Amino acid sequence: MKRFKRIYIETTNICNLDCSFCIKTEREKLMMDEMEFRHIAEEASGFTDHVCFHLMGEPLLNGSIVRFLAICLELGLKVNLATNGTLIGTMGESLLSAPALRKVSFSLHSYEANEMGITLEEYLKDIMDFAEKAKGLIIIELRLWNLSGELAEGLNTENDKVVSYILERLGLPRNILTEGKGKNGIRLKEGLYLGFQERFVWPEKGTGNIEEQGFCQGMRDHIGILADGTVVPCCLDSQGSIPLGNVFEAHLEEILAGDRAAAIYEGFNGRRLVEDLCKGCTYIRRFDRKGRMIL
Repeated sequence: MKRFKRIYIETTNICNLDCSFCIKTEREKLMMDEMEFRHIAEEASGFTDHVCFHLMGEPLLNGSIVRFLAICLELGLKVNLATNGTLIGTMGESLLSAPALRKVSFSLHSYEANEMGITLEEYLKDIMDFAEKAKGLIIIELRLWNLSGELAEGLNTENDKVVSYILERLGLPRNILTEGKGKNGIRLKEGLYLGFQERFVWPEKGTGNIEEQGFCQGMRDHIGILADGTVVPCCLDSQGSIPLGNVFEAHLEEILAGDRAAAIYEGFNGRRLVEDLCKGCTYIRRFDRKGRMIL
């Protein structure tokens, strides 16, 4: 049976922010309930040891998130969670007491893209308070976008404010931005990383420059399951443009053995893009012919 490094589960496609960089999904707004999540998690557990609460939406908005983590513990699933961080002040203690939770990634660029009504320092304080309590329990990743040029010189104004606050809070010198760089980002402390990436454009069907050749890790190391149960081949399929099937209607094994899923997988093997969404995706340009991320 095929195994994935991770399966993305969209516990909700509702968000409490309106980030300029985030694509607006046209799908029905949904909040996954406990019974739906258990079914999805049971299906996923046959194909992976790791699930990610991430696709669209803010996972901490789902009032059943603690129960979801408990279900993952029952099934032997480790959980990575991506959040904008705005609710960590109220949800932090519950997350820290969940043994299934392996990693929390904070999208710090969310502050720059919204009018939050709080200062940057107030926003970052709750996140850094949580990060300090999580030491030895959970891996913390602090993520920033909009990087350009060399790291030491490529921070935009807002990024620089964020980085300065973090370094001052931790009592770290600025040269750690270059000296601490590794494959998992910049190691600030044990289990605490700062990650930088260039901003990318979310793929949409019928848009972008069309390419016929390329490679993606979708269907190879990951798939996604949307809030309505739709299985998609990639974590960037925000609109469900490539539905492979629905786990509430068929077993995941059957869906992954389907003709469309097979065509996508074999296409990537031959560096051919068979789906329109993939042909217009700029993120695919980040992989070389051997499927390695181009740094």
